[in-house]
Amino acid sequence: MYPFTLTKATGTTEALEAGGRGGRYIAGGTTLVDLMRETVERPGLLVDITALPLRDTALTKDGGLRIGALVRMTEAAAHPLVRDLYPVISQALELSASAQLRNMATIGGNIMQRTRCTYFRDVTADCNKREPGSGCAALNGFNRGHAILGTSDHCVATHPSDLAVALAALEASVHLTAPDGSRRTIAFTDFLLQPGSTPEREQALQPGELITAVEIPAMPRPLKSGYLKVRDRQSYEFALTSAAVALHIRSGVIRDAKVAAGGAGTVPWRMPAIEQALIGERPSGRLWSKAASHAADGARPLTHNGFKVELLKRTVEQQLRTVGGTS
Repeated sequence: MYPFTLTKATGTTEALEAGGRGGRYIAGGTTLVDLMRETVERPGLLVDITALPLRDTALTKDGGLRIGALVRMTEAAAHPLVRDLYPVISQALELSASAQLRNMATIGGNIMQRTRCTYFRDVTADCNKREPGSGCAALNGFNRGHAILGTSDHCVATHPSDLAVALAALEASVHLTAPDGSRRTIAFTDFLLQPGSTPEREQALQPGELITAVEIPAMPRPLKSGYLKVRDRQSYEFALTSAAVALHIRSGVIRDAKVAAGGAGTVPWRMPAIEQALIGERPSGRLWSKAASHAADGARPLTHNGFKVELLKRTVEQQLRTVGGTS
């Protein structure tokens, strides 16, 4: 690990000033510290923000839900409002990492975590995300766990967050504050960036910006939601495929549908074709199968991950059945 300076911010203004000088914000440290140990990242200044007042989970005026950036994953998963209004979030969090990591990791840190691509974390391998212009070793290497959606010739790494899939499905937004004190809100689906020709740029953050909260808008009720994660083992493993589904069913008809997938895309992958195929229809096994057939539209499988095409369709279909039933 390379030398660095650590400063503990006692207030938001102090944190933003340090961020404006190039400091990297750190809270639970469950991702950044690992990357520093592996010398993938070498920040010169770390800004400890754990003392900032960003730990509230509360209803918004319009009936949505706002979760502070420093709320621990365990706390968010167990919060009564989260469990009651958006069980898909609780389930995604509880299926993430280990209990010990969930006790430390924060909501803001979770959506900022970087890929688990082995070539990205191996500093001897070519990786455009780590060193722009060096190439992508995964393209011709062992790419079983890599993306089939949203890829480019520069990067095929998946985004690892389960929570991010749920937030994408629920059309969440991210609240940001800049070093000059200005604030902005960005749609979650615009916050995480597909690699394109600049895979090193993963979030739509400006220099020094601080994540203060994520917000889920009010949804029509009743709303059923849930998260399914398919992986090689049942604990402490990243998704091969996953699906977050939220359905508003009234009088036996699907009035609104939100569907997103993980494990298969370079970012959490919204599925508007599936959503449109569901709205206005009555739940049935035939409907779930027909809608899920669009899950891998546009997929570009690699040498070792072609199985994800069919697995993704089945994952989405299974979660549609689980959330929506067949009656």
